[in-house]
Amino acid sequence: MWMAQRNRRNIVGEGGSQVGQVTLAGDPAGVFLDGERRDLPVFGPGGYIWRPDQGADVLVIKTGEDGEAPCVAGQRGEPNWNLAAGEVMIYGGGSSILLQRGGIVSISGFLLVNGKEVLTKG
Repeated sequence: MWMAQRNRRNIVGEGGSQVGQVTLAGDPAGVFLDGERRDLPVFGPGGYIWRPDQGADVLVIKTGEDGEAPCVAGQRGEPNWNLAAGEVMIYGGGSSILLQRGGIVSISGFLLVNGKEVLTKG
């Protein structure tokens, strides 16, 4: 009986989340899971706003009493970024900010402070 219960919990798609691929970019988003789902709201941590791009792999969490209200909660990172444990990267549109170990902050792209260019892309 224990094995039957254990195996039942591991069935794909039965849990409270799935990985899907974005079919309609933006917020709300369209995501292909077991079929295309449209108008999924996109969530992120407080103070952080993002919009998934078409083709991105995203984490969809099933909310509501019966999982009838799915929402997009995150996006899979690129495996070739090679971040060390504890490092953080914010990226989008060809620009990035990388917080590295040892107190290093790396910025890629143009840096504007109050509309004035501080760093030129090089």
